[in-house]
Parts: sequence; C-alpha cells; structure tokens
Amino acid sequence: MPALNFQKRFADKILSGEKQQTIRKDRKRPIKIGDTLYLYTGLRTPKAKKLKEVECIEVSNIEIDLYYFHINCGDHQLTTNAYYMSALNSFAQDDGFEDWVEMVQWFEKNHGLPFKGQIIYWDDE
Repeated sequence: MPALNFQKRFADKILSGEKQQTIRKDRKRPIKIGDTLYLYTGLRTPKAKKLKEVECIEVSNIEIDLYYFHINCGDHQLTTNAYYMSALNSFAQDDGFEDWVEMVQWFEKNHGLPFKGQIIYWDDE
C-alpha cells in the first residue's frame, strides 16, 4: 500500500481529478497495477494531509530529457520531442505543471537530466 507525497502546489489538481499521474524514481518495492495508492501532502510532518486513496491503473518506464520524453510500457512505446511542443506541453500539464519548460526545469533541479523512472497512473473514481 504505497504512500506518495506531493508538493502543496499539486494538491488542488489532485483533489479536482485534474492530475491523475505522477513521475517517480524507481522504488525498492515497485508500485503495481491494482495497488491502492495513498496520496498525501506534507507526509512525515505534523501538517500531513491525506488527499485521496486511488487505484493504480498503469505503471510504465519513462525517460525525460531536455527536448523529449519516452514512455515504454510493455508492448507499446511513446516518444515525443521538441518538434511536437504541443504534445510536450500537454504531457507536462497532465502532470500538474504549467508547461514543458517548467517541468523540465523542475526535474533538472530535483533529479538531474536525463531522468529515468516510472510514470504511475491512477483511477480517480
């Protein structure tokens, strides 16, 4: 039963259902389809707030670099690059960022580029 912590800036988008995915580093105990995910902000602090309990519906490997992202999910793959800036911006907005530039800057600052990890999707119903 994985607990996932989010920055406060994403809380409203999670609560509204606008954000239904997260990108994370690989975990010791990987998240699997069907897992109940416990979404929090301020986890492990006195101000911890549980946002939602949701079901994981898909987990894929992802690589993010300055000008592209690549998702590999078993038998299908998705790659897009700067030529398709609207797709990059849409992907970043689905993850709660204003646009691709903001998302890439965040990943570069917090994890370094290229970033390799997993994208986790949940069902909000």
